[in-house]
Amino acid sequence: MKKNLTLIAVSFLVFSCNHEVQKGKFNVTGEVKNIPDQQVFLEQLYFSQKNPDVLDTAQLKNGKFELSAISQEEGLYRVRFEKQQRGYIFINDGSSISIKADGNDMSINGPKVSGPANLRLKNLLESLSSISDSIQHCNTRLQTLSAEKSNDSIVSIETGKLKTLQQSSADYLLKYIDTVSDPVVAMFALGYTGNMDPGKLNQVVPNMAKRFPEHQGVASIVIQFNQMMEQRKQQEAMRSRMPGEGTMAPEISMTTPDGKIFSLSMLKGKYVLVDFWASWCGPCRGENPNVVAAYNKYSNKNFTILGVSLDEDKSAWLKAIKDDGLVWQQVSDLKGWQSAAPAAYGFDAIPYNVLVDPSGKIIATSLRGSDLEEKLAEVLK
Repeated sequence: MKKNLTLIAVSFLVFSCNHEVQKGKFNVTGEVKNIPDQQVFLEQLYFSQKNPDVLDTAQLKNGKFELSAISQEEGLYRVRFEKQQRGYIFINDGSSISIKADGNDMSINGPKVSGPANLRLKNLLESLSSISDSIQHCNTRLQTLSAEKSNDSIVSIETGKLKTLQQSSADYLLKYIDTVSDPVVAMFALGYTGNMDPGKLNQVVPNMAKRFPEHQGVASIVIQFNQMMEQRKQQEAMRSRMPGEGTMAPEISMTTPDGKIFSLSMLKGKYVLVDFWASWCGPCRGENPNVVAAYNKYSNKNFTILGVSLDEDKSAWLKAIKDDGLVWQQVSDLKGWQSAAPAAYGFDAIPYNVLVDPSGKIIATSLRGSDLEEKLAEVLK
C-alpha cells in the first residue's frame, strides 16, 4: 500500500443569496421521451471522490422537467432520475440549459444538450470512445494471437500497433487539454490521464492556470498537482538513496512488543529477511502466509526474519502478529510512515523487504510469493 499521492480537484463553490435576480443562477429544462413520471434531481459532480450534491429536485411529468441552481462558475452537473440508473451530464455554460433525450437511447449521441461547452464535451466523449474501441480491438487481437501461439513476428507487429495507439491516445489528450477553450472540458479530459506518467502533465496542467486564471476549480487542480509533483520529487530523491543489492543494510534499532530495544545488527551471522509491513496493510496481511511458510521451511538453515512494522496502534500491531502467526522477532517505533525505516531504506509502499546475508549485505529486495521461496532455495542450499 502506497502513501496517498492522488490528483484531486477541489469542488466548485456554490453560494446563494436572496435577491430576485441571482448571480450565477441557471435553469435546466428537459424533454425526455419514453420515460415514466418520477422525481428528477439536479446534482453537482466533483473532480474528486466526493459524492455528488443534490441542488434541486422536481417532478418529471409527461417527459418534461425544470430545475435550477446557483453556481459561482462553470462546473459539471448531472440530471438524474429516481427510477432509472441513468442520468445526463452537462456543463452550466449559460443561464439556460436545455436537454432533449430519449429514455431508450443512453448512447453518447443520445442526449442533445444546449451550449457550446456541452457540444465540446460530447465531441470529446465521442473521440475518447473511438480511441478506446481501437485499443480494445488491438488488445483482443493480441490475446487471440497469444492463445493461438502465433508467430512471434505477427505478435510483435500487433504489439507495435498497440503501443502506437496508446501513444497516440496520450498525445491526443495532452494536446486537447492544452488547447480546448473551456475550463471544465479541460478538467474532464484531464481525468482520463490517470494511467499517464504525471511528468508528461508538467506543462499542460500549469498552462491551465494561465489559460483560465479566474476559474477556482482549475486553480485548485494546479495547486494540488504542484504539491503532488513536489512529493514525487522527494520520493524519487529518497529512492535514489535506496540501498540495493550489494550495499550494506542500514541499521535498524526499534522497540519489541515487550518494550526492549532490538537491532538488526544483533542478527549478524544469519541470513535475515527484513520484512516491512503493518497491521492496516491489506497486501501485507495477504503476503504474510507466504512469509510464514518461508520461515517454517528455512528457519533451521541459518535463516530468520525481522519484522519491522509501520503501525501506530500498538494493540492492532500485537493482534496482527498473533492472528497471522508471526513468531519471529518484531519491532516498531509506532510512528507509521514517519518511522525511521522508510527514510533509511527508501521505500514508499509496503509490503517491502530486503534479504541480508550473514555479513549484513543486501542480496535481494522486494521478494514476494514464489520469488521469496526461489531466492531462499538458492542461497540456503
